[in-house]
Amino acid sequence: MFTKPAVYLIFGTPNTGQMDPLLLLEEALKGGISYFQLREKGPGALTGQPLKEFALKCQALCRLYHVPFIINDHVDLACEISADGIHVGQEDTCAQTVRAKIGHKMFLGVSVHSLEEAEHAVEDGADYLGMGPIYGTKSKPDAKEPSGVAKIIRVKNEFPYIPVVGIGGITASNAGSVWEAGAEGIAVISAVTEAENVQQEVKRLTASYRRENV
Repeated sequence: MFTKPAVYLIFGTPNTGQMDPLLLLEEALKGGISYFQLREKGPGALTGQPLKEFALKCQALCRLYHVPFIINDHVDLACEISADGIHVGQEDTCAQTVRAKIGHKMFLGVSVHSLEEAEHAVEDGADYLGMGPIYGTKSKPDAKEPSGVAKIIRVKNEFPYIPVVGIGGITASNAGSVWEAGAEGIAVISAVTEAENVQQEVKRLTASYRRENV
């Protein structure tokens, strides 16, 4: 499912500042992101019909570039528009309930912060795990304390067959240790949404897998 090095972009309209979110997404797609997750949460987040319309536009762009489109938490919306995947956190809808609802029509990602949570997620049918926060992050005000890469190593030792995506404060400069810990992907928000050159930043993130300079 995840082929290294996977760059997994996450954002919603509250994350993009003054930049048109669809323009930002297309620039990131041109730069070579591997996955896009629409995480529409926080002050000013879209809801209802405006959210559906925005999600459809994001989905159309992702399909144009053959990149899987994932929706965070909004399970009904993901099912309605046939998203490629759904991602849930520990405080969102129960992963087991989501798997029962979606069957195997789309893949399921679950955010975890410990080996115990990873075990439960795997039992509930997760296809991949989002593990973090690795470093300090300003994109999620309610984020837990950063734990570095030690937990990724523990989870990969226990579940070597489950793809793990590191998240939380990851940049092209510090991503090397995340790859070395065994992660199949790195998930980013601000590293791309706040970049002066989105395409170039995505390329730098991809190149971080082999510590190349771009």
